[in-house]
Amino acid sequence: MESNAKIFSGTGSQYLAEKIARKFGEPLGKVNIQRFSDGEIGVEFQESIRGRFVFLIQSTFAPADNLLELLLMIDAAKRASAYKVIAVMPYYGFARQDRKDRPRVAIGSKLVANMLVAAGADRIVTMDLHAPQIQGYFDIPVDHLDSSAIFIPYIENLNLENLTFAAPDVGSANRIREIASFFECEMVICDKHRKRANEIASMVVIGDVTDRDIVLIDDICDTGGTLAKSAGLMKEKGARSVRALCTHPVLSGNAYENIENSALEELVVCDTIPLRQKSSKIKVVSTDELFAVALRNAYENKSINSLFIRGRLKGHK
Repeated sequence: MESNAKIFSGTGSQYLAEKIARKFGEPLGKVNIQRFSDGEIGVEFQESIRGRFVFLIQSTFAPADNLLELLLMIDAAKRASAYKVIAVMPYYGFARQDRKDRPRVAIGSKLVANMLVAAGADRIVTMDLHAPQIQGYFDIPVDHLDSSAIFIPYIENLNLENLTFAAPDVGSANRIREIASFFECEMVICDKHRKRANEIASMVVIGDVTDRDIVLIDDICDTGGTLAKSAGLMKEKGARSVRALCTHPVLSGNAYENIENSALEELVVCDTIPLRQKSSKIKVVSTDELFAVALRNAYENKSINSLFIRGRLKGHK
């Protein structure tokens, strides 16, 4: 029996959408995304989607064309009489602009939420939002997936002797504490102070890292400056090894150079954003199966609780 689900991709996430569609068990749908000579974007679905569940996969990393593509695909799907339009955003851009922390600044993540709803999205599926409260900006369902489902098996396979988790900043402490509890091990916190975006003024380590195998976990790696400085500081304080696991490899500016020259053993990232170049220290793990299961469960109206660390904790040890 033919499935009532259709999966399409924007140009920025085609590499990942093909893998997700394969795991889901449906071929990737045909959509024509064209650009006029002045850069204007046009979207046309090349097969019928009337009455279908339509999944549109597109991360909104820079440039902003990726976001505009997604909005136009949502609008086109609604106008083509799709039954449900689900925007699948492995990386939700503008999430760092989640509050008005200074006078006269925009709340970019709220603006993006407004645009997605206005375009006609019925549901959002995303992963590791920079600020989890962004879910509250939507008046439609949001499935907020957690990379722990991918990172926990990876960490288990490392068999580190004296495993200790590190939060790159105070704001990440709750999430790291949950993972540390899963492994029944200790955690430390890197407390940093910034002068401005992407520039660290000072950093201190709260907790003992002597002879520990440190695993730093964060949602975004942008310039790599925080990870490089954290790794160097913890090695100075006696850490045996330091590695980092980051969900979204933004990796802008001198990020690749910073990571390569750092004290990190490795940087493990997800494929929510494609890498611009190779690095001997950067390893990519795929999110395809996690998203495929989440989409299948959304399509079949099943719970996705088992995809979260809290779902695994019930049966752990």
